[in-house]
Amino acid sequence: MATLMTNLLLTACIALFLVSAATAVGDAPFIIAHKKASLTRLKSGAERVSVSIDIYNQGFSTAYDLSLVDYSWPQDAFDVISGNISQSWEKLDAGGILSHSFELEAKKQGMFYGAPAVITFRIPTKAALQEAYSTSILPLDVLAEIPPEKKFEWVSFVYNNNKQGIQRY
Repeated sequence: MATLMTNLLLTACIALFLVSAATAVGDAPFIIAHKKASLTRLKSGAERVSVSIDIYNQGFSTAYDLSLVDYSWPQDAFDVISGNISQSWEKLDAGGILSHSFELEAKKQGMFYGAPAVITFRIPTKAALQEAYSTSILPLDVLAEIPPEKKFEWVSFVYNNNKQGIQRY
């Protein structure tokens, strides 16, 4: 009997906690940001980094005065070719998506580990600015020395292996 009462009380407390947690954050914006970067080697030997950041509002209310900054690209290693590393928007409605992209040119060779971008936004019910962070990117091997591809060796390898597998009757 005591175990049944304890289980019932524990279940009631957990249910009350989950309901209160759901209602406490249920009317606020919930910002999720995904940062992606890709490398493109140009014929001149230079390498470009294309960066895109998608911002999602998964909450139930609008976020206002959004500001995105991505200071993870040092000026001694990268030049901004197009776009800006920062952007501002007036609002992001619940369920909405914003995207921002820019392109950089690498100046130094080596592995680069980028930090998350920072998004600040305002909630009408709170005076202080709220902060969210994007995902970080996978390490980039910038200006890596890539050995030339041996395309004809691959063709002959595939041809010879297929030739051995074919039997004539």
